[in-house]
Amino acid sequence: MLKIATMGTSQITHSFIDATQYVNHVDVVAVFSRNEDTASSLAKKFSISTHYTNLADMLTDSGIDCVYVATPNTFHFDHVMQCLKKKKHVICEKPMFMTVDEWSQAYEEADRQGVYLFEAMRNLHTPNFKKLAESLNQVGKVRSVYLHRIRYSSKYDAFLQGEVASVFSKEMGGGALRDLGVYPLSLVIALFGAPNSSTYFPVRLHTGVDGSGTLVLEYDEFNCVLMCSKLSTSYNYGEFQGEKGTLIIDNPAPISQIQFQPIKDESQLLKTEEPLPNMSYQIENFARMILERDEHAYHYYRDISKQVVSIVEGC
Repeated sequence: MLKIATMGTSQITHSFIDATQYVNHVDVVAVFSRNEDTASSLAKKFSISTHYTNLADMLTDSGIDCVYVATPNTFHFDHVMQCLKKKKHVICEKPMFMTVDEWSQAYEEADRQGVYLFEAMRNLHTPNFKKLAESLNQVGKVRSVYLHRIRYSSKYDAFLQGEVASVFSKEMGGGALRDLGVYPLSLVIALFGAPNSSTYFPVRLHTGVDGSGTLVLEYDEFNCVLMCSKLSTSYNYGEFQGEKGTLIIDNPAPISQIQFQPIKDESQLLKTEEPLPNMSYQIENFARMILERDEHAYHYYRDISKQVVSIVEGC
């Protein structure tokens, strides 16, 4: 059994705790918030017996194996390092770190302590991602990729009135690429590896963050165009275009529709059913890697995280 504590009390933490309830061999045993009311309220909502308002106290709890970190982006590195130094496995929300240097320091510490560190890039662990990866060869030689994550932010109306939420704050590590663009970016890295080069064309807001942008990745025989925005909403599908046909997906996170359109024949639906909450699949995979000490899979995912942070930092 993997016993998990959570840090952060936003909606993403609520979704994470709910998703654990569908996964065997995983149990959330404690929650942390600096505020007593929010900590106790979250614990009560999910019938969790223990809550903490002092992080040092939580990290000395021998009944906790792993910590899920969902604090604001710029706090990730400090919080992750504190957990690792106490020999806790860590699942950190995306974007995990701001720089490659932070990534390197954290993974060196994880290796030193003999624990695992994961980025919660949920779209890479679902059955439909696996179906997409298995089906990619049907398009033949890939010639072009277009993906996007473009969703009007619930915080943008308030931003226009002068209220700057963390997602629009440079100091808090906000911006469209870090918040949304990392989903299609991680998917492309997982499928094709690191690109030869990357160029980002941001649309900057007055706070200095990118409200939207276009990222172009160059590979040997094709290019990827990845678009992200928190200022508008797109209703287009994404495409993997090849010489034998095109794979079409509705969304890089989560993928719920996959269609293959051959050059000449009728289209085929390829999606697979996903009965669990979307976040459950990553939790299940993380727990399996920890409990089985699956080093091969662990290094596959950590390398993706490194490539993603490297590209985003350069933007």
